[in-house]
Amino acid sequence: MKIAFDSWTLGSRFRHQGIYVYARNLVEEFKHLAAEDPELEFCLFASRNSPGEFFNDASAVEPGSRFEVARTDLLESGRLWRLYGARMEAARVRADLIFSPTVAILPLGAVPLICTIHDASSVFTPSHPRGVTLWLRSLLWWSAKFSRGIITDSESSKKDLMELYGLPESRVSAVHLGYDKRVFNESATAPEEQKMLLKRLGITKPYILHHGTIQPRKNLGRLIAAYRLLLSRSASLDLELVLAGNRGWQCEEVMALAAKPGEGRVVFPGVLSDPDLARLIKGACLVVVPSLYEGFCLPMVESMACGTPTIAARASCLPEVSGGVLRYFDPYSVEEMADCMQQVLEDTALREQLARRGKERAAVFDWERCARETIQALKTHMQNGRN
Repeated sequence: MKIAFDSWTLGSRFRHQGIYVYARNLVEEFKHLAAEDPELEFCLFASRNSPGEFFNDASAVEPGSRFEVARTDLLESGRLWRLYGARMEAARVRADLIFSPTVAILPLGAVPLICTIHDASSVFTPSHPRGVTLWLRSLLWWSAKFSRGIITDSESSKKDLMELYGLPESRVSAVHLGYDKRVFNESATAPEEQKMLLKRLGITKPYILHHGTIQPRKNLGRLIAAYRLLLSRSASLDLELVLAGNRGWQCEEVMALAAKPGEGRVVFPGVLSDPDLARLIKGACLVVVPSLYEGFCLPMVESMACGTPTIAARASCLPEVSGGVLRYFDPYSVEEMADCMQQVLEDTALREQLARRGKERAAVFDWERCARETIQALKTHMQNGRN
């Protein structure tokens, strides 16, 4: 089976997004799998362009055993690639199927498409202006209805897609993601490195942390309100709230809330390298994941893997992915969120339990496992399509 890998999500503009991390890690693991499985062959598309705003990082990938890197000018035009370029190139290299690691290309043409629909956030919790949201919803509908098969990040997202588009269970496979265990782990950070990092980021006190794109579905407005309510209740807690990540759609509302006079201080350190992010996570008193909707929530798993006490919203896939080992709260209740934060911060035994159980749960997620299950899903959907 020859699999054409759609590398559109490896564009440099996506480097700090989850779809890029997913695609990058699958490419690495697929190269290993191709070398050991004579029935598998891959073709990764790469552009010929020079480094810059629209550079595609697939160009830096070296070919391997049964792993071809095919250069194409069509990737340099995102619109053309998504409308017909990927299909043309897949046919040219005689691929049996196209695998797209996100909803990016139309599922039309002679070569069948199997895509990953990470979640239905464009329907439930849009993260873009109206025009872009309508385009994403249209592309989601086409992908769900006409792809040979669909892979998604969790059983929760699988259920959402089946209900939204009336899909049979056989057309959707849930495959949990992995994370970088070389970076996000419980190994201690050198005190001097930690001190220098916090100084550079302007963090002056013990802190509560959230990391991820600053956008409405992350529910950061309520997190800020809960943080301030927490401080007003307990004079013994002198903490800062750190919101790390790139500024996404409608981030201005969160920035404005943070700037309003009130208890505590909110710090926005921006986008960090993975090593710096891991150090920041390990130094936190508590990580809070208040999202209204997620498909998998890699930031939550990274925090658990680092052994930092973590609490999360009782919403979408968060209890499923975390295995029910965390403390959970209603994401729409500022009061309940503040209560949950206070309980953990004031209970040493509970913090130790959350840290231990979080590490144990995070250990089950692995990119190699994700890649192997993805290949199995591709084979299954191809076989189902022939029946």
